[in-house]
Amino acid sequence: MSKEPPDKTADKPGDPSSNRLVEVFLDEASIARCTPDIEHERNVAIYDLLETNYFELMKEGASGPYSLQLALEENRLVFHVGDEHQKPLNSLMLSLFSFKRLVGDYFLLCERYFEAIKTAAPSRIEAIDMGRRGLHNEGAQLVQDRLNGKINVDFETARRLFTLICALQWPGGPER
Repeated sequence: MSKEPPDKTADKPGDPSSNRLVEVFLDEASIARCTPDIEHERNVAIYDLLETNYFELMKEGASGPYSLQLALEENRLVFHVGDEHQKPLNSLMLSLFSFKRLVGDYFLLCERYFEAIKTAAPSRIEAIDMGRRGLHNEGAQLVQDRLNGKINVDFETARRLFTLICALQWPGGPER
C-alpha cells in the first residue's frame, strides 16, 4: 500500500491551480529610480512570488488565475487585481499607516545588515538577520490580517507581498 504525499493545498479552499498569481507588476509611477542592486531585489521578489503562491480574490464571480499590480496612491497601498489577461476584477486600497512602523524597522535592520556583512563577526550578522526575518514574518501576518475577507493568501505569499510593499516604499521613492 503506497502512501500519497500530503496535499499542501488541502487547507485552502477552491481550486489551487486557479487560486494563484500569474503576473505581478509594480506601478512605475509608485517606485523610485534605484540602483541596479535594488532593481534586482525587486525582480527576484516578483520571480519568487510567481514561482509559488496562493492568492484568491474573495469576490463573487472573480476566479483566477490572477494578475496583480501594486501601486501607491495618496498614502494608500492599492491592489489592482485582474484576471490572467489583466482584465480588471477588483481594486483594494489599504492604508499604509498600519505598515509604517514595520517597514521603517525593516529598512533600518536591512541597513544594519548590509553594513555588518562588510566587517562584523558572523554571529552579529546572524543576529541581525534573525531580527530581519522576524520583522518580515510580522509583516506577512499583517498582510494576511489586512487582506482578511477580501483576498486569501498563504503565509509565504504574504511574506513575498510584504517584500514588494517594502520595495514600493524604498527610501528615496516618490513623495507620499
